[in-house]
Amino acid sequence: MSNRLLIRGGHILSMDPAVGDFPRGDLLVEDGRIAAVGSVLSGNGATPDAEVIDATGFIVIPGFVDTHRHTWETAIRGVAPDATLDDYFVEILDTFAPHYRAEDVYNSNLAGALECLNAGITTLVDWSHINNTPQHPDAAVQALRDAGIRAQYAYGSANTSLSDYWFQSTIAIPGDDVRRVRETYFSAGDSLLTMALATRGPGFCVPEVVEAEWKLARELDIPITVHVAMGRLAGRFGMVKQLSDMGLLGPDTTYVHCCHLSDEEWELVARSGGTVSIAAQVETQMGHGWPPVVAAMDHGLRPSLSIDVVTTVPGDMFTQIRAAFAAERARGNAVFWERNEAASGLLTARQMMQIATVNGAHVAGLESRTGTLAPGKRADVVLIDARAINIAPVHDPYAAVALCADVSNVDTVIVDGAVVKRAGRLLANTARARDLVESSRDYLLGQVEDAKKPA
Repeated sequence: MSNRLLIRGGHILSMDPAVGDFPRGDLLVEDGRIAAVGSVLSGNGATPDAEVIDATGFIVIPGFVDTHRHTWETAIRGVAPDATLDDYFVEILDTFAPHYRAEDVYNSNLAGALECLNAGITTLVDWSHINNTPQHPDAAVQALRDAGIRAQYAYGSANTSLSDYWFQSTIAIPGDDVRRVRETYFSAGDSLLTMALATRGPGFCVPEVVEAEWKLARELDIPITVHVAMGRLAGRFGMVKQLSDMGLLGPDTTYVHCCHLSDEEWELVARSGGTVSIAAQVETQMGHGWPPVVAAMDHGLRPSLSIDVVTTVPGDMFTQIRAAFAAERARGNAVFWERNEAASGLLTARQMMQIATVNGAHVAGLESRTGTLAPGKRADVVLIDARAINIAPVHDPYAAVALCADVSNVDTVIVDGAVVKRAGRLLANTARARDLVESSRDYLLGQVEDAKKPA
């Protein structure tokens, strides 16, 4: 089989100003890397041996990047549709999480990663705070590998007790096991899989644990991701200010949610070079606070989007784009309404596409590899079927994807040059993945029901 792939005749949105967009363009992939993007690459003798994908009538975009998802929760999808954040800690972390076996993590990560690919999410930050045994991270990483997704595996704490792990916890993430996982799975430099540390941070942990976990990540030269400023739980802790006072801020840290950061804390994040992940549907639905997309941008940051938990919200990026877009424009419009002025300077559909792609790659530390359709980048590419009745006729391709498309329009998905979805169907064994995750669902529900029975 040829190691060259030509995507021909699509409406290319490169998300790279230096490359630009092509209403009818070609994209050439060689050995998993984007070799060329332009108006006419076919027919000039340069691509005789390439496999051709006819993209006429399709919008060609970089793969979406989800910068924060607890993928292990796929087996309990939809169990907490009406939950607040307070409810989530009890209903999920104190009820289901203690019963998770390593195989349940594998089954969930496999099905969850395939769900991402099906929805055009080619890069995932897997915030994996379910490491109840050393076998749990092994299972999580293996599932990501088997799915064929580009992923940053963020090693988190165990979750066998809410009081032990989330109420001023004195239990640090086990450094020896983090080192083992890094050496075993992440020693290669240029791979689909990279590693991070998913920390709980001040307020949830005592200062000694916070310092130990930050020190561990920096010893191993892996990035850090932490939830901050969300709802009553983390909003009241002033976590970024505490981290600053401890001398721990740095460009290696992603701050998730950020709904209640003070102006001082925003400045601290920006000056330290930190990055931001926003889960708009969760934040508005579960009571974390308003998605702070504009606040992040106003402080010179490049916010990204994430799904967070499928226990309560959908697992696709289209939902997140629209939730963030609507929430921020609602807030902006309200300000102008109160002033009795015409609204101006609001978020645009084009900005939301940037946030969902190249900004996500920036936040995941992978902007040199993915996030745009530019020569030299790895080929993470999605074809959106713009002929479909919910998209046609197309006037603005950015609006067509950001505001009209849904998962049903994700026709073709390519990760690192490999086609993983073609003609609307994943090439993976989805029946097996569904059977596995359903078996975990049944086991976990049974365990929870047994635990409720009187002794």
